[in-house]
Amino acid sequence: MKRVVCVAGARPNYMKTKPVMDALEAAGAEVVLVHTGQHYDEAMNGVFFRDLGLRPPDRFLGVGSGSHAQQTGRVMAAFEPLLADLAPDAVVVVGDVNSTLACALVTAKAGPLLAHVEAGLRSRDWTMPEEVNRVATDRVSDYLLAPSPDAVDNLRAEGYREDQVHLVGNVMIDTLLANLERARAHGVLAGYGLTPGEYGLVTLHRPANVDDPAVLAGLLKALGEIAGRCPLLLPVHPRAAGRLADLGVPGGVRLVPPAGYLDFIALQDAARIVLTDSGGVQEETTALGVPCVTLRDNTERPITVEQGTNVLAGRDPDRVVATALRVLDDPPAPRRPALWDGRAGERVARVLLEGGTARTRPRPTDRPAPAA
Repeated sequence: MKRVVCVAGARPNYMKTKPVMDALEAAGAEVVLVHTGQHYDEAMNGVFFRDLGLRPPDRFLGVGSGSHAQQTGRVMAAFEPLLADLAPDAVVVVGDVNSTLACALVTAKAGPLLAHVEAGLRSRDWTMPEEVNRVATDRVSDYLLAPSPDAVDNLRAEGYREDQVHLVGNVMIDTLLANLERARAHGVLAGYGLTPGEYGLVTLHRPANVDDPAVLAGLLKALGEIAGRCPLLLPVHPRAAGRLADLGVPGGVRLVPPAGYLDFIALQDAARIVLTDSGGVQEETTALGVPCVTLRDNTERPITVEQGTNVLAGRDPDRVVATALRVLDDPPAPRRPALWDGRAGERVARVLLEGGTARTRPRPTDRPAPAA
């Protein structure tokens, strides 16, 4: 029996880890779930474990908050002795948060095979910490498990071997499809007095959008104009809460507490339009067939624009308003990319358990001793 460590650290990881764990365990692997504790409060952590039916982690590192360097360093220091104790055959990291990179670096130096789920995504925007994390994680990984053809093309262009790269589909859509009916029955729309198709949903959390008061004020102004056509609901990310309170929110924009996974899926599913700076929301809205306006100048998920319902609007307030009004008047046709079919986790498990060795580097024990 193969022992596989699956790492989760932050809210975006949980939806990606669950289908991989389920598929590995169904295939007979021993799976150890390690939670780094990068996200640890109830709104960003506990409710998601319950909504997803994700079992309590086998090991919890409890690293908490901090700067990128502090957080990454604490994860590495805590994960290294744990990895030595567990001695797994493989480690699976998902996404692009600090925990992803930290555990990837420790694994690459320790010797187990390393698999990166969601490999090959590229925004080509080096101001995004996530871009640094995903590129560096890919570089030290043995298995590169890509969600879309553009991600495969990126990896091939960067020179990775064919036996490393596997197009498996989007594991987050596995979780979405498995929980959609439960989400629709959860009652969040009635709780907020919402009617399907008569409101818009907003998420804001990226530093480029919420840390600069001038940028955030411009986006809020744009949201206020859009709300004149379609009232907007904004679940407040902890990162943005204080800044939104300081600036004030225009009429028509309703602030609500952070939503759990099932509630947020239901809110997306019934929305007339979604405005977001989240990568995952771009994918979920595409799978749901809901029009999405992305408040960024670029996306690491271009398939959501090319084949889905996503439109890039940038951050200029006038452009955001014009884009949103155009989408409200003429919504893009719903389309779901191939392999976003609810079976990506199974394909990941198949690669890991049947794919042989795609090692990019020797194990520490295989390396020649240094010269005397």
